[in-house]
Amino acid sequence: MYNNDRVASWNVPLRTQIHKIDFEHGTTTGKRVIRVDGVEILRRDWMFKLVGKEVFKFGTTINVEAIGNFAYEYSLTVNGKTYNKFKEEQNKKLQSWEMTIYGHDWRIVLDKDSMEIWANGNIIKKEAEFVDNGTETHFELGTTRCRIVTISSGNRK
Repeated sequence: MYNNDRVASWNVPLRTQIHKIDFEHGTTTGKRVIRVDGVEILRRDWMFKLVGKEVFKFGTTINVEAIGNFAYEYSLTVNGKTYNKFKEEQNKKLQSWEMTIYGHDWRIVLDKDSMEIWANGNIIKKEAEFVDNGTETHFELGTTRCRIVTISSGNRK
């Protein structure tokens, strides 16, 4: 599936899922191949310019820069932010859990800004209630009743 031209790989966390981005760069031919979750979304077989940018899905750019004779540096930006900055912001904004319930794998994501809950890439119905020192958010995964408990630190900031 992949050959030895793969030079970079990133895992990009979004609400719906974590996307794996792989980048191939042929340093003699200029070939560029981008795969998202194993699916090829871009291929350029012959390019005379070995450096530059490739823009693709969800506001993402791969930048290829020369850092010496036949040495290259590859960087990823998502929505105009460096990969590390984007990942840091997503980690603050999203809380996620992975679990198996009765043999079924689930990835649950709580968007702390909107308080939406996503299960395996789909937004799900929920009910929230205030309880002593926080909130409880109730939802179902299949036939299993679940809840997320948020406890106040007592610090208004």
